[in-house]
Formats: sequence, structure tokens, C-alpha cells
Amino acid sequence: MQASPWQRAADQRPYFFLSYAHSPRLGAGGPDPDMWVERLFRDLCGHVMAMTDAPAGVPVGFMDRAVRPGDGGAERVAEALATCRVFVPLLSPRYFASEACGKEWYAFAQRASFQQARSGRPVEAIVPAVWVPVPASQLPGPVERLQFDHRAFGDRYVTDGLYGLVRLRAYAEEYERTVYEIAKRIVSVAESAGLEPGRPLDDRQTPSAFGPPGGGPARRLQVTVAAPARQDLPRDRDPEYYGDSPLSWNPYYPESVRPLAHVAQDLGRALNYETSVVSFDDAGPRKLEQPSLGPEILLVDRWALYDERRRARLAAFDAEHRSSGSVIVPWNRLDRQSRAREAELSGMLETTMPVKLGQGRAVSRAAAGGVPSLEAFARILPHVVEAAARQLLRHATVYPPAAGSVVERPRLRGPMAADGAGTPFTPEAHDIPKSLETERVDRVAALLRHYTALEIDDAAEAVSRGIAEMFLRIGPPPTTAPSRTDGGPGSGGVDDGQRWTPVETGDMTEGRRRG
Repeated sequence: MQASPWQRAADQRPYFFLSYAHSPRLGAGGPDPDMWVERLFRDLCGHVMAMTDAPAGVPVGFMDRAVRPGDGGAERVAEALATCRVFVPLLSPRYFASEACGKEWYAFAQRASFQQARSGRPVEAIVPAVWVPVPASQLPGPVERLQFDHRAFGDRYVTDGLYGLVRLRAYAEEYERTVYEIAKRIVSVAESAGLEPGRPLDDRQTPSAFGPPGGGPARRLQVTVAAPARQDLPRDRDPEYYGDSPLSWNPYYPESVRPLAHVAQDLGRALNYETSVVSFDDAGPRKLEQPSLGPEILLVDRWALYDERRRARLAAFDAEHRSSGSVIVPWNRLDRQSRAREAELSGMLETTMPVKLGQGRAVSRAAAGGVPSLEAFARILPHVVEAAARQLLRHATVYPPAAGSVVERPRLRGPMAADGAGTPFTPEAHDIPKSLETERVDRVAALLRHYTALEIDDAAEAVSRGIAEMFLRIGPPPTTAPSRTDGGPGSGGVDDGQRWTPVETGDMTEGRRRG
């Protein structure tokens, strides 16, 4: 339903949020590298203002020009993401390498998914714009799934992007036409999507929609639902939370009209996971020796424990000590039956799955202890997935090369051997004067003894000098101790602990690292 003119005039939310990756400045006195992005922003704002009845003085767009510690910039970004009507990402290779851009995308996508769960109607409110073309093979999953035809804005826009159009005078007319069409799309999507304001997310606890830095192969997430179907319920259980299959379970009814499995699948995809959903009753047991393809999340309805067969299978699952699996126990604070039987339901769960309820990080234990609302579920799920993924990496089985297989040794190649061409560059010891060779061997051997704390005996001396001679063949030895600024052991590192509460999470972070 479209808003009336007076309702639109009273709504002072920005029409669009322009999400882009900050470019580094070339030199201290170099020009602003994002000046062309700012021009695009001004042009879009001008068109959107002309196409709508937005009041004078009300910003129709939001652009994060600079966020500095202590200036409240992070709070303004979070507020704009929670209230804007359309999300406009400027796609480029730098954009997908930016953690901040991935967080902005996820914050908006979660808000759209949350509204879809409440309304049952798809919410498509992302209008991507190509700043610098990116090969389709390099697009993250959330971008690939967008149904958007960029060719409607012209072939030159597809091949050169907005950056090419705005920088080259020969394309000035195409730039103006493309920006005008994008502005029309922003206004159209804003009116048709009807995205409602949400609650700002804490930047510190918001994951990236593009996965970990550096990308990698496709990530898989399995969501398993342990819940009864309507026909399998205990006699006195209210059937309004259930459907024809376990995957129809909707514990947050009437706040949500979608099954929880579908909500979890959308959130998993927004985290750049290939997410599959299965029923615990239908899933065949996976042997412990079989490798996991990704983290596994088990959604447990405590009412499912009244079935003795299902309860026995859940107990067997708990006894496996599977490192890749985490448990989330959704419950509805408005469900009177569950509240009345809280002690009984909790007791059955604690008896059936004591291991899963007590293992893992605090966020995993909180999820297993009960998630009382749809909003709390949407906030905690990414952290549970991350914790399960970390556990999987920590305990995954290592598969070394098969016995007898030949693995080529890594080699350093000379400057003329780019792309694998040419011959390996290997300085020979006889090319170095004997006095210099002996001096360098002694220096490297001394450094090795220092770093590895070898006792000075004949064996240690032989080992250290042998390694030193190997170093000599591949280049000069280091002369100073390596710097401990990489977060490794001894550097202080970064505390990767996670903390979650289902209520407001306090002050936003003051600084953001972009680009």
C-alpha cells in the first residue's frame, strides 16, 4: 500500500543510503580520491528531490564521507542504515574487499529479511550501481542472487561503470542519462518496497555479508530443524505454531508469518553461505568420521522432546560431541503454553542434551538457553554460525598428501619468471666470495640459535649451520628481529571473544575502518 502525499511529507527518512568503499589518498597533498563518488551522490540527490515531494532541508540521501573517532559518525551510519528506504551499493573490487561495506550490506539485508518474516511479502529494496565492473565469477553470493539487469542502463555503463562515465568527457551525456535512470529506480523501489524503519545495529557485532576477508571457496551452512509436524503434536499442544512438516514450524507466531527455517535460510545466505535446510526427522545420521562441509545449526523445539524416538535421537546427537554443530532453542515469550510448562520443558532439554547446552562460547550457550523473540533470533544467529565455523576449523580433520605422491617444492623465481615462465632463480654459493659466505652463515646461525634457544652443542651447531647454508642459497639473511605487529603470538593480538544480549547493546563503536 502506497503512502499518501501527506504521509510521505511527514516521513523524513532518507530515500537512499549510498554504500561505497573509501579509496586511499595518493600522497599527503593528493586530491580527494572520493570526489567523484561525492559528485554522483549530489547528482542522485538532485534527481530524487525533483522526483518526490520531500520537504526542503530534508536530506534525501545519506553518504558516509568520513567517520572519525569521537564524532558520532558510526552512530549516524547505523541510524541511516536502520531508517533509509533503499540501499545503493557502488559495486567495485574494492567494495567487496571492504569489511565495513559488507557490514552495511548485512545490516540492511537483515532489516529487509526481518520485515519479510513479519509481513510474508518479499522486500526487494537494494538498487546496486556499478562503479567499477567486477567479473561475475567474483561476485559474492548475496550480490549474485539480486535480480537486477544493469544493461537497462546502457552497454557503456556495463563495460566502464559509473567511474568511467564520470571521468571521461566523451561519456558525459551517458553519465547524466545513467544517473537519471538510477534515481528513477531508487524512487520507484522506495515507494513499492515500503520498508519500515528498524533498530540500529551495533557495528561491533554486525557481520560482513561478504564473508571473511580474502574470500575463498563457497561456504556451506546446514540448518536442521528438530520439531514436530502438526499431526504429530502432543494432544494439548496449540497447533497454530506448526504446519504439515517440521520445516513449517513457526515459534514466533504471530510476530512472524514465515517458518523459522526460511528466516534462518535467508539470514545464512545474507552471510554469504550456501544454506540448506533439512528436517531432523528426515536427515540421515552422519558418521563422526565423515567430514563436515560447513557449520551446522540445529533448531530445537522443546515440545519435540515429548516424542520418545526423537528424544533418543537428539540424545545420541548430543553424545557425538560434534564440533561443527551448535544448538539454538527458539521460544516465544507470548506462547502461554510454553511459559506454563517452562520448568518441565527446560528439564527435558537439559536431560536430553547436556553437552550441547554447556559447550562452546558464551554466545552458543546463550542460544542454547533460549531465544525469546524473532529479533533476538536474527541478531544471535550470525554469531552462532561464526562460533560453529571457528570450531569446525579448529577441529577439522587434516588430509595430507597420499603416501607416494609427489608434491613440487616451492621455489623462488627471478624477476623474469613472471607467471611461471622462465627458469628458477637460485643464487649459487660459489658466486659469493668465501669470506662473505662464511660471515653470512655465521650470522644466520647465530640468529637461529637466538630465536630457537638451541643449546650450544655439536648437534645444535650442525643443525643451525645447515639451515643457515640453506638460507644462504635463497637470499640474504635477516639482520633484525621480525616486527610483532601482525597480531601473532607475543603481539597482544586481538581478543576474538563474542558477547551477546537480547537487549540494547550499548554505545556504538566510535571509529570505522573503511576501504
